[in-house]
Amino acid sequence: MMLKLVNGSTWQVIGSDRYNALVGAGVAGVTFSEWALCNPASWGYISPMLRENDGWAVFITTPRGKNHAHTMYNQFRDDPDWFAEISTVRDTGAFDEDELAKIRQEYVALYGDDFGNAQYDQEYMCSFEAAIFGSYYGGELAAARSAGRICRIEYDDSLPVTTVWDIGYTDDTAILFVQVLAGEVRIIDSYHASGKDLAHYAGVIRGKPYEYARHWLPHDAQAKTLAAAGRSVYEQMTKDHGLGNVTILQNRNTEQQGIMAVRQLFPRLWIDERQEYFLSAIGQFQRAWNDKTKTFTDTPVHDWTNHFADTLRYLAWVWKEPVKPKAPILNPTLTIGGPSTMTMADLIKSVSKRRARYD
Repeated sequence: MMLKLVNGSTWQVIGSDRYNALVGAGVAGVTFSEWALCNPASWGYISPMLRENDGWAVFITTPRGKNHAHTMYNQFRDDPDWFAEISTVRDTGAFDEDELAKIRQEYVALYGDDFGNAQYDQEYMCSFEAAIFGSYYGGELAAARSAGRICRIEYDDSLPVTTVWDIGYTDDTAILFVQVLAGEVRIIDSYHASGKDLAHYAGVIRGKPYEYARHWLPHDAQAKTLAAAGRSVYEQMTKDHGLGNVTILQNRNTEQQGIMAVRQLFPRLWIDERQEYFLSAIGQFQRAWNDKTKTFTDTPVHDWTNHFADTLRYLAWVWKEPVKPKAPILNPTLTIGGPSTMTMADLIKSVSKRRARYD
């Protein structure tokens, strides 16, 4: 997958899921083909090399919903240092109207009315609004956006934070930071990295300004490994890195049951709009398509989207777990059973101020 030219330059094909294989490559230019399907972390990894070499980058893609490709286009379309353009089939004039009508009919015949039209709008009209083909949570995400539940959400220091993990080493490790109040499940923060040791993630946890109630690790975190002298991830995190309130998720439900649980959870979810990588991952988490039977399989495509999809699945099982609330802050001027200067109007005003942060 590499050509070495006579002048010493190289031309290489590599998947965005293996972007860290380019360490020390001295990249001079890169073309991301189907950028909407690539791991967005790959650009963050490669861009410093390009900037150091005064290099160039090209992002070519068909839209796949409002994911990182959509965000990037909106961010840079008016930036003089970037060129950004959407070219539909009508802009390019590649086909006439009769041909387009036949193409649309073919999609409908192949995939049915809804998916057929969505595929046509996506592939030929470059629509970011079209449903993602086979997306598990595309409809739920669209409903959450419409209801205003994907918005800016700040950390509430009166509530504890729960973390939910999916752990890998060569693959990404993903962490969700969650607060729960009155049935609202708020994803206020997220983190992911690849190829880091456990000390790194423990440092990330300690570096956040949060007070934690519990850390949920997946069931494979209790497996003992030879590389860690026969100790599990759980033992290392609690004994070596001092992480308290760590719990192993013992739920043995199937992946499909977990996906159904996530769909049940979605109406309660509020997601901070700044968690773009997480939103891209769950938006593109999709079923595999079988070309022979022309149907979706019962299993998801296994790619970079799975890690955050797994954390969301784990969250669906544990969010109801009661957490220890922080101790209330009492007014030192008040005496239990004694006279108080606070009126009911003062109390209502105090509560209203706090609620206004989420209204």
